[in-house]
Amino acid sequence: MNMLLREHLSFNQAGMVAELLEEGNNGNKSLYLNGCFIQGDVRNHNQRVYPVTEIGTAVGTVMEQIKRGDSVLGECDHPEELTVNLDRVSHMITEMHMDGANGVGKLKILPTPTGNIVKTLIESGVKLGVSSRGSGNVDDNGYVSEFEIVTVDIVAKPSAPGAYPQAVYEALGWNRRGNNVSDLAEAVKHDRKAQKYLTEGVLDWIKNLETGS
Repeated sequence: MNMLLREHLSFNQAGMVAELLEEGNNGNKSLYLNGCFIQGDVRNHNQRVYPVTEIGTAVGTVMEQIKRGDSVLGECDHPEELTVNLDRVSHMITEMHMDGANGVGKLKILPTPTGNIVKTLIESGVKLGVSSRGSGNVDDNGYVSEFEIVTVDIVAKPSAPGAYPQAVYEALGWNRRGNNVSDLAEAVKHDRKAQKYLTEGVLDWIKNLETGS
């Protein structure tokens, strides 16, 4: 029975490179990320091994989709299912091919709400990773078969939860200058840890307003 398979690659593992490329003759530029999407023939942190033949077949399928004009969309973070949610789409895969045992490619950041979040993070120096999302079978030794790639998502894995309170504090400070705190709530609605710190930050902010501090 096929199961949902997700594999994270950190910024360093993915070797992500950002490129700002001009498109068309109107001077508009689009932001791209390129690097490694999935590693083959190694036992990863989930104790799974993707044989290079499996990755090659899955990558070939994605390449065929792109060549015939299909949009292979990805999300900022990712859900617990294989379905791609249009309201969370941040990018689309424009290229994918094999490089040795690995599947590598290029992502185009889209001007969607979540795409703009990704763009702002990158422009601010945040190092983002990727996570392949697909399906397949895993045997008792962790080897994957019948592998299919659904998409590649952009992810971030903070080194410590303590990074969240400072970010929330700054976001609440922006609210005093006219931005809507609901934007922050929307950004963290799929992250339970961030939700916890958002709630604590809002309560502290309200308390400060009441005391005038």
